[in-house]
Amino acid sequence: MKLAFYDSGIGGLTVLYEALKINPFYDYVYFSDAKNAPYGIKTKEEVKKIVLDVAEFLYNLNIDAIVVACNTATAVAINDLREKYSIPIIGMEPAVKPAVELSQASKKVLVTATPLTLKEEKFQNLVHKLDKDGIVDTLPLPKLVEFAENFIFDTNEVEKYLKDEFCKFNLNEYSTLVLGCTHFPYFHNQFKKILPSHIKIIDGNLGTVNNLFRQIEIKYGKIENFGNGNIEFYISKEKISDKTIFTKYLQVIKNIEKD
Repeated sequence: MKLAFYDSGIGGLTVLYEALKINPFYDYVYFSDAKNAPYGIKTKEEVKKIVLDVAEFLYNLNIDAIVVACNTATAVAINDLREKYSIPIIGMEPAVKPAVELSQASKKVLVTATPLTLKEEKFQNLVHKLDKDGIVDTLPLPKLVEFAENFIFDTNEVEKYLKDEFCKFNLNEYSTLVLGCTHFPYFHNQFKKILPSHIKIIDGNLGTVNNLFRQIEIKYGKIENFGNGNIEFYISKEKISDKTIFTKYLQVIKNIEKD
């Protein structure tokens, strides 16, 4: 069983990490499209063309399922991918549903993501369906993607950026913050540091991985041959033998979990 996780950069590693915790025995491919990143500030047409091209490349690696571990790519291209391929194609979705369910009486939900994710029809339809009481607000945080890709996490620069963005809101009105981009969990500690303690921080990573394994079981039944637990890394179609950078990012995620 060989599963691919694909993102515009290293954000999707936060999703792959959840999969490795559940099943470290499958074979995995991680594809970072760093040469075309960031996606969140491109046009819908540009992103769709890129995503379709990457998916074809991954499919030709004899992949059994693809996780589009990027909210922006999911928003613009997931339907096209599912029409084209018969293997399970799993997308990301900002965790609006659990956030609304978690919201306390008279408290609101703040969804953070890239500008393109928040503008896309897929996200707008999701909010329209779930937000019957008008409690969902949005905040684009495109610079966090740039910070993460440059390995800038717990710094004064990041803290200032977040404070400047969140000062636009009365945070006492909110009970839940949604991390609607796979890059954003890298900054979990920074969010905790500047947000009021009553605000819950959630993302859709674990839900996505649980859905992946459900869809695999539905498609393939009981898996007898898990794999060898190998992980292959690609940066924009170039296979990477030096895994140092990916190991470094995975360690950041582990450290966040310990805090």
